[in-house]
Amino acid sequence: MNVSAMEPMLPEEAATDLEDGAAALLADANRLAGRMHPIMLQSVGDLVRSMNCYYSNLIEGHDTHPRDIDRALANDFSTEPKQRELQQEAVAHIHVQRLIDDDQDPGVWPATATYGRWLHEEFCKLLPAEMRWVKNPDTGELIRLVPGELRKNDVIVGKHVPPYHADLPRFLGRFDQAYGSPPLSRFRQIQSVGAVHHRFLWIHPFVDGNGRVARLMSHALLKRLGVGTSLWSVARGLARNETRYKELLAFADAPRQGDRDGRGNLTQTGLMSFCRFFLETSRDQVAFMSELLEPEALLRRMEIHIEEEIRSRRLPKGSFLVLREAAMAGEVERARVQALTGYEERAARKITSALIDRGMLVATSHRSALRLGFPSDVVERWFPRLYPADLETRS
Repeated sequence: MNVSAMEPMLPEEAATDLEDGAAALLADANRLAGRMHPIMLQSVGDLVRSMNCYYSNLIEGHDTHPRDIDRALANDFSTEPKQRELQQEAVAHIHVQRLIDDDQDPGVWPATATYGRWLHEEFCKLLPAEMRWVKNPDTGELIRLVPGELRKNDVIVGKHVPPYHADLPRFLGRFDQAYGSPPLSRFRQIQSVGAVHHRFLWIHPFVDGNGRVARLMSHALLKRLGVGTSLWSVARGLARNETRYKELLAFADAPRQGDRDGRGNLTQTGLMSFCRFFLETSRDQVAFMSELLEPEALLRRMEIHIEEEIRSRRLPKGSFLVLREAAMAGEVERARVQALTGYEERAARKITSALIDRGMLVATSHRSALRLGFPSDVVERWFPRLYPADLETRS
């Protein structure tokens, strides 16, 4: 297969709607990042990584409840084999995204084959052995999934026929060349994140895990471009519009539709549609998290919930005063709980212990300062609509 088969690689230049969308996304994301205390940002980042993992799994048909993800992160795995595998898969995904968010990923540009292979290796090497085999739908043959290794077989994905396995190095070389920075400007890169996402999936370089790698690559690319942060996730928007997401991916797979549809082998119209969708979805998720993290509204939701817990005697009085301090200052020193609540030392210690036991306050050691935690049983109260409304009925 000739490498020109996946042209065009970029959306049209001077497309006003893409330019406006990229500028708006950059401005909105910067405002969101700038409103959070750095320590609070870390706390919310932990929550959003779990959310991102949940939605990315959901796109793959793996419905792993946030409660089970929380348990897995606490090294509490199910004894049921299938559920345990899904928990291990979630831990692997969160591990990789944490490396990205903490700037511990490779120094190479995210929109490259090298970065994609790193993502695949880091994710797949943590999967249980049972999940490292893929069945060939035509022959029933089990194919071993080697972390970071390009596929050694030819595949068909729906109606799309990706490049032959022997041609993968050439197609990935063109991928690297098209999306490098430089020559593309930062602004042009933001417009083209959707194109990177689609063309990586079009190449389908791995036996399995391509969708997950593409979404993690998009997250890393947006972060490197100064747009993405640990405060929002495009995966939530893609999962909530999964039908449209997959329809537009398929549309961008289509061949050129006449003389007015670009000059490449594939449809320019389809690629433009997917790039618009990706930018619009990203903006929608930034707006959603901006509303959710508005300080006064967040504190009001927390206070209503904590007062209910106090009335039900599940938390001691004074709990909200401590949580509010952690939310506003990023963290709260243990010795300060007594002053915040006005209680005697013993009562103050009781509040601290209760909030730690509930997972609403977390710390790295028994003496370190406390910051907010977001256990799954409070998320819907403090962050409504973060997860699907029917989550409990589907679990």
